[in-house]
Amino acid sequence: MKNIVLICRLLVGGLFIISGLIKANDAVGFSYKLAEYFEVFGMEWLKPTALVLAMLICIFEVLCGVTTLTGTWPKLTSWALMAMIVFFTFLTFYSAYFNKVTDCGCFGDALKLTPWGSFTKDIVLLIFIIPIFLYRNHIKSFFSAKGDKIVLVLTAFIISSFTIYTYRHLPVIDFRPYAIGKNIQEGMKLPPGAKTDSIAMIFIYEKDGQRFEFSPQEIGKADSTYTFVDRIDKVVRQGDKPPIHDFSISKDGSDYTEDILDKDGYTFLLVCYNINKTDKDVFAKKINPFVEKCDKAGIPVIGMTASIDSEVEAFRHEVQAAFDFYTTDETTLKTIIRSNPGLVLLKKGTVLNMWHYNDFPTFDEFVAKHPLNQ
Repeated sequence: MKNIVLICRLLVGGLFIISGLIKANDAVGFSYKLAEYFEVFGMEWLKPTALVLAMLICIFEVLCGVTTLTGTWPKLTSWALMAMIVFFTFLTFYSAYFNKVTDCGCFGDALKLTPWGSFTKDIVLLIFIIPIFLYRNHIKSFFSAKGDKIVLVLTAFIISSFTIYTYRHLPVIDFRPYAIGKNIQEGMKLPPGAKTDSIAMIFIYEKDGQRFEFSPQEIGKADSTYTFVDRIDKVVRQGDKPPIHDFSISKDGSDYTEDILDKDGYTFLLVCYNINKTDKDVFAKKINPFVEKCDKAGIPVIGMTASIDSEVEAFRHEVQAAFDFYTTDETTLKTIIRSNPGLVLLKKGTVLNMWHYNDFPTFDEFVAKHPLNQ
């Protein structure tokens, strides 16, 4: 039994550390997923706390992983593990059964799990946690009481610092389809051999005020007492989707996606997914001087937002933004860069660089890294 528990501790502790680190690498992205869960459960009042909760969960997961591995505070750790896995098993089952959240966010953008895949993962974890919980009174720490405190304090400091750093800058490792070096047009294409949607022809008939759907093979059941209403094509099985399937740039009802992505020279995208939440001080300090020099150098700067036109115009006037804003889906903009505002450098649809607003370069710094004659 001792060896079984040790194996379970290694697996559970390692998984919690990996999961916590991946989420801590992109705590902002994890907070979006938490906000999605809050909406599903009718707890919108918790959405303002999503970011703080996301960061705390990342830190707590890593601490639980470390204490599981080292045997520190076994009773408290075992109860924490059991409480967490029971809660998340219920959450993932509800999400999968009612198809509420399509990705649990357990491993961020590094590994996407289907709703049922997330539930299965939690069931497997529960199986490994049960022996730890039952054997909790016999688990001994690898360290002394003083050593336990040192390990916990050091772990908490490191993971907290890492989480805050990625929040104030950008993810250290970028798993998103818009990462530096990725080409957006290529990301819009399905890979060879990808599954397409399975479409079925459906005939809709009406009888006694009720509607019935029949496949071509079942249409014989619709006798003269049924009235034909319509024929539709229905998706019976979702096919694969390309990594980027919701990217578009529009303005005044016209689509400019290809025009912008096909440009040979540099193009800057200034992402402000919601201008009501955008840091305004950075415009006068960094963005406006940068845009002015870009304009002189012939490098276009394009604002991208999901906010409505009236709010955009009021915002442009307030921050003295001397460039146009185009419309893009808010979720897409949040995926492109974890900063509001955030700066993305494109060339022929390829992401060459991106900056959090805390790290916006001066024009000279930009030119030093990306010469204008290239």
